[in-house]
Amino acid sequence: MTQQLRLLETPAATAWLTARGFPYRRLPVTPDLGNQTLDRTPTAHTAAPLPQPAAVLEVTAPLPRTHALDHELAAARCDWGWWSPSWNFAALRLFVTDMDSTLITVECIDEIAEAVGKKAEVARITEAAMEGKLDFREALTARVALLRGLPEAALTPIFHQSVRYTPGARELIAALKAQGVYCLLVSGGFTHFTAPIAAELGFDAHVANQLEVDPEGRLTGRLRGPIIDAAAKRSALQAAQAKLGCTSDAILAAGDGANDLLMLQEAGLRLGYRPKAVLLPELNLISMTAGLALPLWLCR
Repeated sequence: MTQQLRLLETPAATAWLTARGFPYRRLPVTPDLGNQTLDRTPTAHTAAPLPQPAAVLEVTAPLPRTHALDHELAAARCDWGWWSPSWNFAALRLFVTDMDSTLITVECIDEIAEAVGKKAEVARITEAAMEGKLDFREALTARVALLRGLPEAALTPIFHQSVRYTPGARELIAALKAQGVYCLLVSGGFTHFTAPIAAELGFDAHVANQLEVDPEGRLTGRLRGPIIDAAAKRSALQAAQAKLGCTSDAILAAGDGANDLLMLQEAGLRLGYRPKAVLLPELNLISMTAGLALPLWLCR
């Protein structure tokens, strides 16, 4: 199927296209696209609004997609997509997104670990797992064990102090909800964080790991229930898809790390927010500076 390279008009994108000598045309962006239905009531977790791009730049010459080209665009801090005629934002039925470092700007387990003085140790394991260098289940089990003894009550202030939504998250979800899209939050993180986020942003459902708590109200260092790994994320998407009876072309999925790979492969629109290198070949929307609002501008 034909794909065309589209970039948000930014100084970085213009400089890259000029340096490469690629011909392109400007496609004006509709003013305030996607923001008409946004509840602008500020919250403690709200990100600063993103500037509205003036245009999308579409390369008009045939340009085969290569790994080298994607890595070059990422290094240049461009925001781009490999546009296909099958894209139809208005026809989307299902949105599934990761939480940590995708919907929000932090890794929650790293922030929890700070409360027990082990953030650096946990963060190293997190980074290796997201790059696909460690088995996710083993990495998660090891990190959760380091949280043993932390009072469950400490999680609420950690949530309020640490969680900030990725720029564009509220705008994207507001636009999707306005057209009746089912929104599902699926995370390898914890329900203590997904539950309040899902409620505040208007998700229809959320799936995440559950921290085990002892009778004294402290974390045991173990999980209860199934581990939400890459396969579980994919299964959650597939269950929602079956419930809605929609095709993959009607699904938008977003993620950033190796644990999102299987889930992303099930969607027609695959958005990576500052993605790890292992994900790049599987994505058709890549946001380095545009937050989660990129589909609002590239997929119309």
